[in-house]
Amino acid sequence: MTGTLDRPRTAAPELPTPRGPLSGAVVAALRGDPVPAVDTADADPYGDDLQLALHCCYELHYRGFAGVDDDREWDPAVLGLRRELEHVFLAALRADVEPGDDVAAEVESLLVEPVGPGVRGVSHHLQRDGTLGQLREYVAHRSIYHLKEADPQAWVIPRLSGPAKAGLVTVEHDEYGSGRPERMHSTLFAEMMVEIGLSDAYGAYVEQAPGATLAEVNLMTLCGLHRGLRGASVGQFAMVELTSSPGSERLVKAMRRLGCGPAAIRFYDEHVEADAVHEQVVRRSVLDPLLAAEPELAADVVFGIRASSLLAERMGEHLLGCWERGTTSLRTTPTGSAG
Repeated sequence: MTGTLDRPRTAAPELPTPRGPLSGAVVAALRGDPVPAVDTADADPYGDDLQLALHCCYELHYRGFAGVDDDREWDPAVLGLRRELEHVFLAALRADVEPGDDVAAEVESLLVEPVGPGVRGVSHHLQRDGTLGQLREYVAHRSIYHLKEADPQAWVIPRLSGPAKAGLVTVEHDEYGSGRPERMHSTLFAEMMVEIGLSDAYGAYVEQAPGATLAEVNLMTLCGLHRGLRGASVGQFAMVELTSSPGSERLVKAMRRLGCGPAAIRFYDEHVEADAVHEQVVRRSVLDPLLAAEPELAADVVFGIRASSLLAERMGEHLLGCWERGTTSLRTTPTGSAG
């Protein structure tokens, strides 16, 4: 299957269907309709409604939405809603994440890979006995981030200085293909999607993505857009870069076992080597100089690592739980999928 299945991936996505009063209020604001009063007191901080509402607020800072005026990006009504949603989400993460400030110990723990036949994890499952349909579902979930890969972390660049900034830009340069647009990681991911029968249109799977999927990317943007969370943003960035290589290697093996073609395998194969290099750059050229210059950010870095890990675990448990029950992990069957 070749070519884009839905829309060109450079096009702005359509506004998603609201999933409750919070996302309904945000969508109304983006359409220019009267905004109903919302009450976040009983909102599920990780649920579909709040996470979709946050996604819609944040997407204004990326591609926007078809038919939505670009001026909505800085509309006070939208920003007010966003701030309420962020308070709920961030408060839940701070309550659920154990605080700490030992960045070196946290990094070392990330580098310890669990071993054994009973290890639980999405990439382990896909490598061992996952189906092609489950692989497609996983890729549809991950498209919410990977089609904008490196963009959420780019927000933190102007919030850093000196060696830490230079180190982070070095990694970002690789993510953007080192000046070669055909090697951009988002481009490689889009090519993989088409190869396995999915749409590579930007935002094509937001409608099917549950709150657990949206939350991971929302955390990236939340941390990137707030200067006061720059330490957490670097922590989140470190978590991704330090843990990606082994999982990517398992996904390469899964794709080969399932008979996927080279265009599908290329994305994760690239990450096996690239993220092994990035691990060293992040540790020595980003974290070390950042904490030497601003040691008070250590607790925020640890929070970013642990919050990102928590949300990754929640997403993984959602996928594995659904697959164990024999149901789809998406809200609906992904369009363009062969099953």
